[in-house]
Amino acid sequence: MMKISNLLVKEILMDDKTQIFYTLKTLMQAFQPPFTVKVDEPTRYELWSNKAVEIEGRKRKEVFFAALIIQKAYVGFYYMPIYAETELKKVFKPELLKLLKGKSCFHVKKLDAALEGQIREALEIGRKLYQDRGWV
Repeated sequence: MMKISNLLVKEILMDDKTQIFYTLKTLMQAFQPPFTVKVDEPTRYELWSNKAVEIEGRKRKEVFFAALIIQKAYVGFYYMPIYAETELKKVFKPELLKLLKGKSCFHVKKLDAALEGQIREALEIGRKLYQDRGWV
């Protein structure tokens, strides 16, 4: 009888959206700290800064950083740094930018190593932006 590795079994049992979600969740977990988890559910994961700040004259107890939500046809990667600093679009590669729908939501339907690396890079750039602005 052929022995199947645990990794292969996980790949067989999970649909693409679930695989994408957990792969990206693992990437995001590397950013705590400085961010903290506000929601950690099987289909939703959110990272926030818990530092009290003032942004554009409004005081906030926390600042949203990024989230993942499994939607019907895709995994939504909600990335607030691109909303806070639209110039970030210029540093992202076309493969990632073509997934951007609206101001800050990327619709991820397929994930390969290159796109995973681009999302990791986006998270690192976002962390640096928040640190430079004193938001974390």
